[in-house]
Amino acid sequence: MPSTAKICGLSTAATLDAAIARGASHVGFVVYPRSPRHVTMEQLAGLAARVPDHVRKVGVFVDPDDDLLASAIAAGRLDAIQLHETAPSRIADLRRLSRRETWTAIAIKTAADLAAAAAYVDAADRLLYDAKTPPGATLPGGMGVRFDWELLRGFRHPLPWALSGGLNAANVADAIAITGAPLVDVSSGVESAPGVKDVDKIAAFLQRVSAS
Repeated sequence: MPSTAKICGLSTAATLDAAIARGASHVGFVVYPRSPRHVTMEQLAGLAARVPDHVRKVGVFVDPDDDLLASAIAAGRLDAIQLHETAPSRIADLRRLSRRETWTAIAIKTAADLAAAAAYVDAADRLLYDAKTPPGATLPGGMGVRFDWELLRGFRHPLPWALSGGLNAANVADAIAITGAPLVDVSSGVESAPGVKDVDKIAAFLQRVSAS
């Protein structure tokens, strides 16, 4: 079965439209003020209104409080929530409160980090394997860092999953071939500068995914 793709951190109509036109299965909106990809509730609502029903809208959060999450779900009519730096018990609470498909990001650097996946079986619906960011990093993701994809070869995933971290048009075919990822997630790999998505890079990335 061919892989599908999420273009994450979208913040303009032009780049969102490009992702949809080129076949993205998911589009991601970051609600986290410290990120260069952050969107306000007003921006989120406007962007979400452009997304057709067959494309799933994912809100990306860093350990959000209940009110922020509820506001974003309402504004963006979100289909799923993606949580970073959030404890399993809290993820389970937010999944119950939101009644949305819930993804959790797991930061990977070594094989030992994969052991964390089991803790989310009763808390989340999907695991997002992302690269562990460098010490002192100000963001939990979106920094173009990748991990050794060989770590996932033959790994028995306890939940549906997606691959993230350092993906771009030049390497995504290899990433899919090595890991068998059913869904790949890109942000900085389709940007010309932090937070600035590039229509041509989006198109190239999605073309490589569809050909894999």
